[in-house]
Amino acid sequence: MDFNGRSGEMSVFATVAQEGSLSAAARALGLTPSAVSRIIARTEQRLGTRLLLCTTRAITFTAEGEAYLRGARRILADMAEVEEAIADQGVPKGRLRVSAALGHGRQTIVPLVAAFSARYPNIVVDLTLGDEVVDILGGQADVAIRFGHLPDSPLTARRIGDTGQVVVASPEYLQRHGVPQEPEDLLRHNCLRFNFRRAEPNWPFIRDGREFSLKVSGNIECSSGEALAQLARVGAGIARIGEFTVAEDLRRGDLVPLLEAWNPGDQEPIHAVFVGGSAMPARVRLFVDFLLEHHRM
Repeated sequence: MDFNGRSGEMSVFATVAQEGSLSAAARALGLTPSAVSRIIARTEQRLGTRLLLCTTRAITFTAEGEAYLRGARRILADMAEVEEAIADQGVPKGRLRVSAALGHGRQTIVPLVAAFSARYPNIVVDLTLGDEVVDILGGQADVAIRFGHLPDSPLTARRIGDTGQVVVASPEYLQRHGVPQEPEDLLRHNCLRFNFRRAEPNWPFIRDGREFSLKVSGNIECSSGEALAQLARVGAGIARIGEFTVAEDLRRGDLVPLLEAWNPGDQEPIHAVFVGGSAMPARVRLFVDFLLEHHRM
């Protein structure tokens, strides 16, 4: 690397901050401590202010040094992103960090990641499954798969599918407690519910063309659709879950759909969310396009 230009000076300064000393930064950069010191001094002379104070024990940054460090890190990150995006146009490569909900990720995204990796073997897919919302702008993921309507944000979102909801219970539970014939019968049943913030407290239904909601109750709440499906399978109660979560259970007969005549047919959108723009790496664009082509819900 050429350390004579401004980007080189910024790189040296950021490395000093990261390593904690001039000598450690010199080793990381393949320079001598005196060369690092000269570059810092040249930067300070050009800016007309002190950026850091060195003692035998540690270095400390002045207020101007802290401001310069923040700007330098941002500029260096932008430069790396632009160069990475341009380099990706040939043979897409690099690490792609993907975040998906646990249940949907295991059932739908994992098989798609396997197929995507077979097509683009030089891209390393770093897949994280969990129900927490990751900070994409903060760099925790490149692409996140999110359910429901999205709040306004500077992120780009592409709708890759939709999923409906179905009320289900196990044959064993229904044999013990009876089959609800209309929505109000649920008030006498143990209803298994989600406990996360965006979960609706009431279950929606439709009668004579009009939608209405019913406040159900039960003694188990959970953040995972897969866990609610498992609880329903073992007879713990009645659940209202995304169709993709219980599709296999319904086919096998482990769960039975209930109150279908009152199902409002509401659809929950599924989006791929990412940082868009001209500097978007090719691997992100390719993965989102792959989801749009192959995601089925």
